[in-house]
Amino acid sequence: MNPTLFVLAAGMGSRYGGLKQLDGLGPNGETIMDYSIYDAIKAGFGKIVFVIRESFEKDFKTVVVDKFKNLIEVDIVFQDISNVPEGCTYHPEREKPWGTNHAVLMGKDVIKEPFAVINADDFYGQESYVALADFLRSAEGKKNEYCMVGYRVGNTLSESGSVSRGVCSADKNGNLLNVVERTHIEEKGGEIIYVDENQEEISIHPNTPVSMNMWGFTPDYFDYSLEYFKEFLAENGQKLKSEFYIPLAVNNLIVSKKASCKVLDTPSKWFGVTYAEDRPQVVLKINELIRKGVYPSKLF
Repeated sequence: MNPTLFVLAAGMGSRYGGLKQLDGLGPNGETIMDYSIYDAIKAGFGKIVFVIRESFEKDFKTVVVDKFKNLIEVDIVFQDISNVPEGCTYHPEREKPWGTNHAVLMGKDVIKEPFAVINADDFYGQESYVALADFLRSAEGKKNEYCMVGYRVGNTLSESGSVSRGVCSADKNGNLLNVVERTHIEEKGGEIIYVDENQEEISIHPNTPVSMNMWGFTPDYFDYSLEYFKEFLAENGQKLKSEFYIPLAVNNLIVSKKASCKVLDTPSKWFGVTYAEDRPQVVLKINELIRKGVYPSKLF
């Protein structure tokens, strides 16, 4: 069975403004998601599942899904703040859903095979999809063996400002030990630095692996996540801005030795529209890939 690609597209892009997932960046109005779908189909994924806000379902289907619905099976699920386990409560004034791993949980009823998770507004590169698809095909019928594509931090910077990244540590076998969120990562004085908890600048090697939220799971991950989400809500449900992130759940499983997570190295260069000022550079990079023959001028 071919793996599924699960695309997280429910975020509103607060720094960029508007629905950046629907922004046409390619020569024929292609979105970054279009390039992700093209790469996923080429790598052998057999189904695409999108998680979105129900409020922009119509626009999303028209701008995104209709282009390739005849090329690959497509499903849509919705992320909503009220979708919590029975008996769980949360602060009545909370407005935002619960973060990336809450979004993943929305796929529980429609995904029954090994699956990848990506952000809708990140350009990951073809090599990453191939590595991920190969791992997931080998995971068919297995449990508790996950993966994460580890990007080299030097390949993930923005030219328009600092970024936050999940800096990864792995053991000698390439298994993830932890992911630590680091903020204000940027190139400065010929080095790549981040700002630590004490507001000190720390230098890191350009090849240090970081998480760009590109993961591979088997369906048992849903059950673990659901149980952990119940615990999370019991402790954090009354907080207005608490977030149930994927690294939080994965770290929990690693520490408790319930699962392992292989870090897959990739030479791919990430890019995306973190800031509005990034947009022209992204358009140029896509055009350059088309010029080199990596992509056709019209995807679908």
